Amino acid sequence: MPSQRRILITGGSRGIGAACVRRFCEAGDKVVFLYRSRVSEASKIQEETGATGIRCDLSLIDDILPAVGRALEILGGCDILVNNAGISSIKQIQEMTDPEIDRILGVNLAAPVRIAREVSKIMIGQKSGSIINLGSVWGEYGASCETVYSASKAGLRGFTAALAKELGPSGIRVNCVEPGVIDTDMNSSLGADAVSELTGNTPLGRMGKAEEVAEAVFFLASDAASFITGAFLPVSGGFPG
Repeated sequence: MPSQRRILITGGSRGIGAACVRRFCEAGDKVVFLYRSRVSEASKIQEETGATGIRCDLSLIDDILPAVGRALEILGGCDILVNNAGISSIKQIQEMTDPEIDRILGVNLAAPVRIAREVSKIMIGQKSGSIINLGSVWGEYGASCETVYSASKAGLRGFTAALAKELGPSGIRVNCVEPGVIDTDMNSSLGADAVSELTGNTPLGRMGKAEEVAEAVFFLASDAASFITGAFLPVSGGFPG
């Protein structure tokens, strides 16, 4: 890969995505990130890092292709794709509405598939590239009252495994980072009892940090991981333990 790698990150205005933007920019890479609505946070990250933000609602098919096209134009190609954006809803399955189901599956699974489809066209041409999907421990173990979220992340596992086999002959690596309980906005609504229960089931006894997940992503994107593909890397403190 070139010394200044070209990086596309989804969901880059907060949490793990923002930590990834910062980590790659610190390394001198050229970064474009997609974000949906957090304009002030996105502006702050752009000013802080020099990355470029593009607004895009990943639940809307008509938003995805123009945004990805613009990102690839700005970057002049793509060496690394980080499919990070994700949403959830903590409800029992019978309370989930059709729009909620469609949105979660759209953002968490369909969007990564569509974006990888577009980016892989470039990576195949250059015979190199790295795609890193952000899954979740719930994609492997399942979470009560997060059934649709768990299903979307389980689907991302299958997508990662299949795409790694499909793109491997073209020199493209595809891996999945699976965070456990991380101290981000997504988990900010958890009550003290829930946090205590989750950290109690985590052998390291605490929530993880977004920066710790970003380091795992950065590793898998690096030449140090040049013979790793089709892998699922848990950044979970040992959860469930």
